[in-house]
Amino acid sequence: MARPEKAAAVAELTEQFRSSSAAVLTEYRGLTVAQLKELRRALGETTEYAVVKNTLTRIAAKDAGVDAFDDLLQGPSAIAFVKGDPVEAAKGLRDFARANPLLVIKGGVLEGKPLDAAGISKLADLESREVLLAKLAGALQGSLQQAVSLFAAPLSQAARVVDALRQKAEQDPSVLAGGAGTPAADAPAPAADEATAAPADEQAPAEA
Repeated sequence: MARPEKAAAVAELTEQFRSSSAAVLTEYRGLTVAQLKELRRALGETTEYAVVKNTLTRIAAKDAGVDAFDDLLQGPSAIAFVKGDPVEAAKGLRDFARANPLLVIKGGVLEGKPLDAAGISKLADLESREVLLAKLAGALQGSLQQAVSLFAAPLSQAARVVDALRQKAEQDPSVLAGGAGTPAADAPAPAADEATAAPADEQAPAEA
C-alpha cells in the first residue's frame, strides 16, 4: 500500500474510533465471506464491521487516544465500530460467536474505557436501550394512573356524599331548609309536669 493510501486509511480509522461510542476488536480467522455478511446484517445499520490491518489500526488507535487494543492486534482482525446502542452490538457479536465459534471477541473500548472479552460479555447481558425505555414508559404510565386515582378518589367520595344527601332530602324536605330533619319516631316525649307548667309570670302571687 502506497504511503498516501496508508495515510488515508489511518485517517479513516482514526475518525471511526473518534465517532464511535464503542469499538469491539475480533478475530475472524476461518469465517467465510458469507458468514461475514451475515454478521454485518446481524449487527444492524448503526454498527460498521470492518476488516482492518493491524499496523494501521495501531497507529489510528494511538491517534484517537485508544490504547485498549495495543496487545490484541494479532492475527486477522476486524473491528465493530458502534454508532448506536453498544448493548445491542455486544449482543449481536456474542450471539454470532456462539453460533460461529470461529469468531473470537478479543476486547473493546466503551466511551474511552477499555473492556476485555469478559467485559463485552457482561455488556451483552445488560438490557438494551429500547427495553429500558419501555420499562421507563411503563413506570411513568403506572405513576400517572396512580395520580389519576388519587385525584379521582375525592371526587367519587364527594359524589357519594351528594347522592346520600339527595336521597335524604327526598325523604325529608326539611333538610334542604337547613333543618336537622324530622325527629325520630322513638324520641322521648317531654315530661307531663314540664308540658303543663305555666310560665313563671303567669302563676298566682303567693299570699302574704
